[in-house]
Amino acid sequence: MSRPRRIVLVRHGESEGNADDSVYEREPDHALRLTKKGHEQAAAAGERLRELFGDETISAYVSPYRRTLQTFRELRLDPTRVRMREEPRLREQDWGNWQDRQDVRLQKAYRDAYGHFFYRFAQGESGADVYDRVGAFLESLYRSFEAPDHPENVLLVTHGLTMRLFCMRWFHWSVAEFEALSNPGNGEFRMLVRGPDGRYRMDRPFERWTTPEPYDLDG
Repeated sequence: MSRPRRIVLVRHGESEGNADDSVYEREPDHALRLTKKGHEQAAAAGERLRELFGDETISAYVSPYRRTLQTFRELRLDPTRVRMREEPRLREQDWGNWQDRQDVRLQKAYRDAYGHFFYRFAQGESGADVYDRVGAFLESLYRSFEAPDHPENVLLVTHGLTMRLFCMRWFHWSVAEFEALSNPGNGEFRMLVRGPDGRYRMDRPFERWTTPEPYDLDG
């Protein structure tokens, strides 16, 4: 098995929806574009990643949303060293189709009270649903490591929640640990780096907004 040296997870740059949530009433979530700031964030991430990867090869998996595809393009990686595939299982959490801004804000408040992992948006997905499809993707990823010529790096260009759930699945975090974490900022990335013992460790943790409270406690 040829396991990669690094697995790098990148959140897309700032999107139109990040800048103005009223856009969801006019545009499908998957079609939203990067803002000017988002393009700049993605380009800055690309500078750091090109320096990191150097002459090494990369297997890239990109969410099929417009903002993630634009982010990947802005990374400007050497096409002769990158094998890129669209990967629908790395898409954003589905919040339903056309979205009413006030309804979404209300549902986000419900989600905050109910829990991000278990709350399911009306006509959409829960965090648990996303966890399941990320787990299915991981099974495919593990199988790809069996190729003797597998690239030295894996790159995932995806969304904040999906990044956290990928790491939750990889490191076997509890639901309580997941709930305590914040999304990375737009254009930020995290790396899983293989150590001398063969185990992967994150280069830096996600920020915490609260202390995890185990679900098996009374009260």
